[in-house]
Amino acid sequence: MKGYALLAVVMVLAGLLVAGCANTPSTNATSTNPSGGGKITVSGAFALYPMMVKWAEEYRKIHPEVIIEISGGGAGKGMTDALNGLADIGMVSREIYPQEIAQGAAYVAVVKDAVIGTINVNNPVISDLNSKGINRTLLKAIYINNTVTDWGSVAGRSVTQDKINVYTRSDACGAATIWAQYIGNYTQEDLKGVGVNADPGVAEAVRNDRLGIGYNNINFAYDPTTEKPITGLSILKLDLNDNGVIDPAEDFYGTRQDIIHAIDTGAYPSPPSRELNIVTRGSFKGPTKDFVAWILTDGQKYALETGYIPISSEKIQAELKQVNG
Repeated sequence: MKGYALLAVVMVLAGLLVAGCANTPSTNATSTNPSGGGKITVSGAFALYPMMVKWAEEYRKIHPEVIIEISGGGAGKGMTDALNGLADIGMVSREIYPQEIAQGAAYVAVVKDAVIGTINVNNPVISDLNSKGINRTLLKAIYINNTVTDWGSVAGRSVTQDKINVYTRSDACGAATIWAQYIGNYTQEDLKGVGVNADPGVAEAVRNDRLGIGYNNINFAYDPTTEKPITGLSILKLDLNDNGVIDPAEDFYGTRQDIIHAIDTGAYPSPPSRELNIVTRGSFKGPTKDFVAWILTDGQKYALETGYIPISSEKIQAELKQVNG
């Protein structure tokens, strides 16, 4: 079993292992247990899910008394759960809105990653896309205005019968928000297409549709074992300077480490690269506070190997001040 199917199984098993014997998030935030440890519930963005699982595994090696329960569901769910006290930590893969801060959201950035476009490996014009890429104008015509509807037009050929099947996220999420912002300062609600739930769902839809186009957080488009795109997927190269060709400086999609390096150096722009945040209601307290402080210090060393980019030392110091009040 390879690619998407393997990733989905790993996500489920990892979540169960990290949670100990618990399967669903508790509604009791940061509840302590008689041994002096605690339970931390985490909910939200799929973008941060693999990183949070890794952090939880490593943290519990030194603090086995702490139970950490992790569930996905999208950035919107993470924010809602955090603000309503249904989770100690909400994973949010977008900026935090002023109205959320007004409702008591306290947050820190913990790592960086990016959203990338995806197509099927058997796309009928894949050779053109690999050499020419796709610019914002075409993405806007596909995702916003619905004025380019066939792959021949994308490649600059005559109109063909190869209709573009557009996939987007149906759940409130940071990936859609960032992708829409890159296309032209739009919102998730502006994106057209067939709504699919969750990051793995979009990857699977495109993987099974030779005419499909979608977008994913990098850790759901690349195989975590091979570091190459998941079987059946090809990464949609962005013509960032709009010159009609993918220049060597724009060609950094071969492996997960290639795109990570491009994000780290700024070659892959923001958006669609971005910081990933964790949120709580009011302030970080108890076992949650200790865990978040560890994430911002010792936990940063696990970022690169898990497919993320550590935040800067200056950013870490600023975020630690936020955590410590």
